[in-house]
Amino acid sequence: MRGPEELRFDGRVVIVTGAGAGLGRAYALLFASRGASVVVNDLGGGRHGDGSSTKTADTVVEEIRRNGGKAVANYDSVLDGAKIVKTAIDAFGRVDIVVNNAGILRDKSFAKMADTDWDLIQGVHLKGAFRTTQAAWPYFAKQNYGRVIMTSSNSGIYGNFGQANYSSAKMGLVGLANTLAIEGKKKNIHTNVIIPTAGSRLTEDILPPDFFEQLKPELIAPVVVWLCHEKCTENGSIIESALGWAGKYHMIRASGTTLRQDLSSDVTPEEVQKKWSAVTDMSSAKHFDSVEDVTGQYMAVIEEMKSNNSVQGGNVYKHTYNYRDTILYALGVGATVEDPSDLRYLYENHENFAVLPTFYVLYGPMYCMSSSMFEENLPNFQLDPTKILHGEQYIEVHKTVPTEAAVESRFKLLDVLDKGKGAVFVIQMETYDTTNGDKIATGQISVFVIGAGGFQGKRTSTNLVPTIEPPTRKPDASVTQKTSYDQAALYRLSGDTNPLHIDMNMATMSGHKRPILHGLCSLGFSVRHVLQTYADGDPNLFKAIKVRFAKPVLPGQTLRTDMWQNGNRIHFQTYVVEDNTAVITGAYVDLKDTKVKQPIANLSSGTESVQSDAVFATIGEYVKANPEDVKKVNAVFLYHILVKGNLARSWTLDLKRPELYRGEPKSGKADATLTIEDSDMIQIALGKLKPQMAFMRGKLKITGNIMLTQKLGTIMESAKSKL
Repeated sequence: MRGPEELRFDGRVVIVTGAGAGLGRAYALLFASRGASVVVNDLGGGRHGDGSSTKTADTVVEEIRRNGGKAVANYDSVLDGAKIVKTAIDAFGRVDIVVNNAGILRDKSFAKMADTDWDLIQGVHLKGAFRTTQAAWPYFAKQNYGRVIMTSSNSGIYGNFGQANYSSAKMGLVGLANTLAIEGKKKNIHTNVIIPTAGSRLTEDILPPDFFEQLKPELIAPVVVWLCHEKCTENGSIIESALGWAGKYHMIRASGTTLRQDLSSDVTPEEVQKKWSAVTDMSSAKHFDSVEDVTGQYMAVIEEMKSNNSVQGGNVYKHTYNYRDTILYALGVGATVEDPSDLRYLYENHENFAVLPTFYVLYGPMYCMSSSMFEENLPNFQLDPTKILHGEQYIEVHKTVPTEAAVESRFKLLDVLDKGKGAVFVIQMETYDTTNGDKIATGQISVFVIGAGGFQGKRTSTNLVPTIEPPTRKPDASVTQKTSYDQAALYRLSGDTNPLHIDMNMATMSGHKRPILHGLCSLGFSVRHVLQTYADGDPNLFKAIKVRFAKPVLPGQTLRTDMWQNGNRIHFQTYVVEDNTAVITGAYVDLKDTKVKQPIANLSSGTESVQSDAVFATIGEYVKANPEDVKKVNAVFLYHILVKGNLARSWTLDLKRPELYRGEPKSGKADATLTIEDSDMIQIALGKLKPQMAFMRGKLKITGNIMLTQKLGTIMESAKSKL
């Protein structure tokens, strides 16, 4: 008796080629068991394509019929695909699915391969799939439904010694499937590729026996059957499967690099050699879904070269990034899974996954380190990299920073100022999304070059975005966070690879005890603190930031961000706690709006009707009945239960005494504090919402020792059983 959710193929007609054994047999049996009428095609030859026999196909047909299914045999070669399709039409009146599974092997090293070895393999695998599918195509188009499976191989994707004929045919099937997926889409004809690794007559004496035993075709057949079901919308995909595992396979392309500066310049072999590492860098590779997507990327390259003609000196830095890059940046500026509000920056599947809005500040140092602007504008000055300091930074975000994008930042030197003891370079940065041309951010960098002053230049600039000193009152809020001793080593992986931040010799030459932290890393810490305090952790409320870097920070020191609110402008200064030194001054963050959480104790009187009171009553009974068991947890938990965002109840679960009571802990403080909506607490207690998922989705907020909360599982199970 089948369940209501069983996937059925009643009324569908399936052709499976090479269905006499192995994978083909497994496909045919499973399709038939789900109601399909099956054409079992098998020439009955050997694995090298020699001989023929009707017994192979007949045996599978008999097995299907014994089990109550419908099937007919076909003994034609797949090169006679029209005859196979005619068998389906004659026997069942239609055809809905073609699984191209037939295959043979003629393995030989490339140097010894004969034309016969090549032609036989290409014929059975590639031409046979072409002919059988093409014969079925008119029926698919007329009925506005069809499903096609091409069978490729790991040899086709990765290559394999002695299989030049086989691997090329298998890769050819991928190209064939890609085009059929496009041509059949409007007629509801879906074509996909399966890359199976299963025990068969082709591999029975090639693979180790123990491994061969686990490669059961029956573990792959459900994947193929699902791809052929009318509910499956997959089209043009490559699915690899083995051992009860399946995964989608993509071919990807590097971000690459332009090999000429603009449309008027040429490409030389020397330029290719110079940029070869960028050409072959796969760290930010991307999959393209269509020829149109690739063409769009080429158009973006043309636009970039056009823009290089108008940007001073061709000063463009381009970059393609994805979630790995943005997560690495977030970790580099102190984001931690210990803080629930940071999880949105660290987990790509988080429902509110986002990029820290200061992400694009990375591009300024990358550009400055590779630019020749210092030498060009200070021709008589001997440049020393240890004398170049990041003085000030401004960035304004015009739209939400995408979680992955291909961008270009265009730089322009606005001013060179003479400060006597040094020169200040004021540099503008504009970052664009190259796929749609949208401007995402505008920035400004001030770089101080020690000892480069005295050239009788101007001292001030109207282009410079000014810093603003904070109010004279005590800070309205402060957040303290210790940096890691490895903070600079981690942050530099995002692209700012100045050796000053990791090389002891370079640090000593610059007058520091040891390598210092990047100023932009400290900026990232401060922005996170401001967003946590005045934006409820929401990066979409960020508009702009301006800072002055006053003193260096050593990795491992503790940062304190003092904040003052003035409407939507949050002034802040950042200090090293160990010696109370100001390291960021005159700084502010402009927000689009503020979202300040009131202290939890002041949110409400706690007199509302709360459904989860029943949960805590049940937990209290369990604690009383099992005092010795719960004492082993040896921790105090404080629950804040919210109703529509307002505090409705506080419960203390003291498993040291043990006891449960309303209100805050009677003495000391909780080891962990859990804040959750009343309705979500009920869902967790009923087992309908897992605490881990509630935490990852931001429904459950935990402060303190998060690991201790994992010990609450037994207690929550007791509540579930009684509710």
